[in-house]
Amino acid sequence: MTSLRPCVLLLLVTACATTPSPPIPPQDEVVLAEDVRIRRIAPGVWMHVTNAGKEWGFTPANGLIVEDGDTSILVDTGWNPRQAEALLTWARGSLHHPVRAALVTHFHIDRTGGIPALQAQHIPVHSREDTARRATAQGNPVPTQRLSDAQDFGPLSVFFPGAGHAPDNLIVFHPASGILYGGCFIKDAAAKDLGNLEDADTASWPSSLQRARAHYPDARVIVPGHHALGGLELLDHTEALLREAPR
Repeated sequence: MTSLRPCVLLLLVTACATTPSPPIPPQDEVVLAEDVRIRRIAPGVWMHVTNAGKEWGFTPANGLIVEDGDTSILVDTGWNPRQAEALLTWARGSLHHPVRAALVTHFHIDRTGGIPALQAQHIPVHSREDTARRATAQGNPVPTQRLSDAQDFGPLSVFFPGAGHAPDNLIVFHPASGILYGGCFIKDAAAKDLGNLEDADTASWPSSLQRARAHYPDARVIVPGHHALGGLELLDHTEALLREAPR
């Protein structure tokens, strides 16, 4: 038996050496430009991240591309038309689910900045009436189609929970995956404060968060408007930051 051991070992080594390696999983993050990247976060759901220019401190802003049959829906449009154009080109040419419609969650430029690229391709952009009014007053690109305060939108559900980061902030839920896109209404886990409060209503925000929890009790993954996604702890963290915020 002892004399056979080297042969057995040799056979094992040879077998290991000739066994093909398992296939490398496809890369789920795609870099479209220095300031535009996309990452799959669930089947049919992609998170896009666009970075601001120097005037906004190169801040990253999140959004979604959600597959809808043979097409897709863009949620928030990036900081500028060039970034939105990169997202549209990728959805059409690489994902093979061209964007058929977009929605924006509030009137700030990190949500609306890419609208001209969609309008140039005759892709409708939807928002609440209040968002369109505020974007017009701010001089930001203006969505032309309207959303109600609670409605289905293809595979998505949209809901206005009340004022928070902005008076008009919508949240978006993807029931099939349990992903809740909170936009700037929800802060990331590493946030030390509530960020830009120029248009915030910190007195109403806690009640609005409670309405969001009640409306989407099946949410499992939270995508904030900036930085890393997380779980329900992001709701808790946002509430904790609000307890420390001036009213």
